[in-house]
Amino acid sequence: MRTRTLATLIGAVAALSIPAVVPASAADTPVLTTGSAGGTAVAVGDVLTAPLASGTNATLYSSATGTSGVTCSSSTFTASVTDNPAAPGTATESVSGQSFDSSSCTSNVLGVTGVTSITVDNLPYTTTVTSDGALSVTPASGSTIQTTVKLKTLLGSITCVYQAPSLTGTASNDDSSIAFTNQEFTKTSGSSLCFSSGFFSAKYAPVTDNGATVYVN
Repeated sequence: MRTRTLATLIGAVAALSIPAVVPASAADTPVLTTGSAGGTAVAVGDVLTAPLASGTNATLYSSATGTSGVTCSSSTFTASVTDNPAAPGTATESVSGQSFDSSSCTSNVLGVTGVTSITVDNLPYTTTVTSDGALSVTPASGSTIQTTVKLKTLLGSITCVYQAPSLTGTASNDDSSIAFTNQEFTKTSGSSLCFSSGFFSAKYAPVTDNGATVYVN
């Protein structure tokens, strides 16, 4: 009886002295994965792409509450992953492209008859995505986020240039989307037909890595 009691005590002490082992998959889950939350890690250097979410438009309106401005039903962004640390954390991407199909764009601004082009300038931008879905877009040091809008008017073509110091948005695993709502741009050049401020809204989904859906952890 005494031997059994001593052995039991030694076993209990030994068990208490062994640290708990955390599964490697749980400890090493990065901020960005594909397939599912907690799925396969997105590799640094991978290129992420996304179109506008089905049935939505990208808009640049003259006010946060108005509907006067430019609307596009086709737009795509492209970004390469530059850092994807363990979650919780902040992943970093370099936005190398954001295109708008001018044939899908219309304008209801008085005197404007069409949209020639929308160009995102001063690329690349840096995008950060945190584990809680907060997204931020910033330009290179000394630069600015800039969009050039060329419009057809009754008096000929005009060019409107809009700038913003940064943009903020949200990333959601519900539909693997990133969304921007009423991000304010200020007109830096252009005719009086160019509205003085532009409020940009868009939802891109799904975000994919070589066809695989991307999730935030």
